[in-house]
Amino acid sequence: MIITIKYPCKYRLNFAQNYVFSGDKCFNSKTNREIKQVYNNGSIGYNINGKFHSLKSLKPKLEKIPKKEYCPFEN
Repeated sequence: MIITIKYPCKYRLNFAQNYVFSGDKCFNSKTNREIKQVYNNGSIGYNINGKFHSLKSLKPKLEKIPKKEYCPFEN
């Protein structure tokens, strides 16, 4: 039996575009895994590409996911 859950993602990180956010959850879109929120040195955040980033530093780096991506091979 396979159970799938769909999360509509609205935002992504501008420096690591494979990390997307859906509400209060963070997902890696390459591996399709949820990234756990961690507590490190008195601040809450996520380990992105093996490096800790606090929620305070991630908030200004969020960008809305565009409907259509730029592709240089299309007209």
